[in-house]
Amino acid sequence: MARQLSLFEGDARTGAPRQAIAAAPVTQEVRDLARQLPPGLRLGTSSWHFPGWRDLVWADAVTPGDLSRHGLAAYAQHPLLGTVGVDRSFYAPLSARQYQIYARQVPVSFRFVVKAPSLLTSPWIYGEDGGRGKNNALFLDAAYAVEQFVGPAGEGLGAKAGPLLFQFPPLGRTLTRAPEQFVARLQEFLDRLPQGPLYAVEVRDDRLITRRFFAALKEVGARYCLGVHPRMPPVAAQAAAMSGFGPGPLIVRWNLRSGYSYEEAKTRFTPFDRLIDEDSATRESIARLCTAALAAGQDCTVIANNKAEGSAPLTLIKLAQAIITSARQRQHAGET
Repeated sequence: MARQLSLFEGDARTGAPRQAIAAAPVTQEVRDLARQLPPGLRLGTSSWHFPGWRDLVWADAVTPGDLSRHGLAAYAQHPLLGTVGVDRSFYAPLSARQYQIYARQVPVSFRFVVKAPSLLTSPWIYGEDGGRGKNNALFLDAAYAVEQFVGPAGEGLGAKAGPLLFQFPPLGRTLTRAPEQFVARLQEFLDRLPQGPLYAVEVRDDRLITRRFFAALKEVGARYCLGVHPRMPPVAAQAAAMSGFGPGPLIVRWNLRSGYSYEEAKTRFTPFDRLIDEDSATRESIARLCTAALAAGQDCTVIANNKAEGSAPLTLIKLAQAIITSARQRQHAGET
């Protein structure tokens, strides 16, 4: 893999110094909004390399490549963006040095939500055509997870490491026909990982989110990541299933608008510079869930994808407004 440039290194092609990417000016309204958010809440986007966020996050026109390598410093200056999803690690493991490059670009209070390599969460090796190929020998392999994911992420990010996320794709009938077997294997896998990091699990099969599933996560100290996705029940239904899970950090990923595939949403929403299909019902559900968690003294992390409504930064502004409103309503209800 090619060496990754740091923020202040020169252009590999020309040797010329690379200018830092400028952050977009933030309105006073958004700054005031950020100041009103409850402590313990972190909002962020799923990755950050989108040129369409010009005037929202970036001040100028910038290429995706430059944003991927150098955009985090500007991203982290936005007062609402205190976390970000590292999706790149899902496709191939990253080294400790690559994580260090990310960590150096953000303040001490910033946290990364890091996705585990898909080799750990997919039962199959997918072919070049995207179809299922042979069985994956590294599926839920704890030794590989420690060597290629947990170790490098912890070493490179240090205290800036947030949830380490194991996102499972649709697992198919073989594994979901008897959910307890998968749950037992998942629990054994998580139990073999080093203590210390916050591990989170996100699934795409609603048959898996049973009492036994949540009990298994609780026993090993892992958290459920509530994934907003067409394959999963609505937020309120997932929250109800979590009701006996017990206290702990709340993690939400608002991934994809109902009724779309990822490719359909990408085509409709590109360049991700405005809200196109708002989902107020999901927004209000997430806001209420966050408000309840924060009122109980639990940290709350929400990651929004461009494919949720059209533009992740604008989705988070609307969500922040909804969380503040929900918190006020909750306070008012407690006073009456």
